[in-house]
Amino acid sequence: MEIIVIVDYGMGNLNSVSKAMQYIVKGKQRVLTTSNPKEIYDSDKVIFPGQGAAESCMQNIKERNLEDAIIKSASEKPFLGICMGMQILMDKSSENNSTECLGIIKGEVKKLNSKNSSGEKIKIPHMGWNNIRQKTNHPIWHKIKDESFFYFVHSYFVEPSDKSIVVGTTQYDNEFCSVLAFENIVAIQGHPEKSSDVGLQLLKNFSNIKV
Repeated sequence: MEIIVIVDYGMGNLNSVSKAMQYIVKGKQRVLTTSNPKEIYDSDKVIFPGQGAAESCMQNIKERNLEDAIIKSASEKPFLGICMGMQILMDKSSENNSTECLGIIKGEVKKLNSKNSSGEKIKIPHMGWNNIRQKTNHPIWHKIKDESFFYFVHSYFVEPSDKSIVVGTTQYDNEFCSVLAFENIVAIQGHPEKSSDVGLQLLKNFSNIKV
């Protein structure tokens, strides 16, 4: 039976991701939440969620000796990054006075603008429902309408060096990359596990990606 691993590195409540995946796979795939590097290596697909600050995320990953397992998995098998699990795939983050990240995807993590072009304050974090504009055709969008609404909670966004890997964008004053696809990696800034039917469809699409 195919194994989908949810990486537990102590950042965020993984229960909602696990419940959503269990609902989707209906026993046809095994869903395992783990912090064991070997179980991550041995899995068929990896989901890499996360909440919190970049520095704390990286510290927890290193303390649990998960860095190699995450990097290797991201290069070899279907891999889904969610929220902080998207951001720390990049080279570095401006959070915490600059934090070195995993460096799997070239690019930076930057803070959302706190003021618009007129100098008016913008609420940070970006929290709540917002739509995602699909920029390219990708299997992750199967049966998901363009500009569908997903749930977001974040203060930072990714800016990949290669703009061609951006497959979805969202407007919050400025437009930012909210979904990217690079080789076997898909990553989303929003929370599909909290995004009702469209979020479940995105997770289902990931579960159906061929190994």
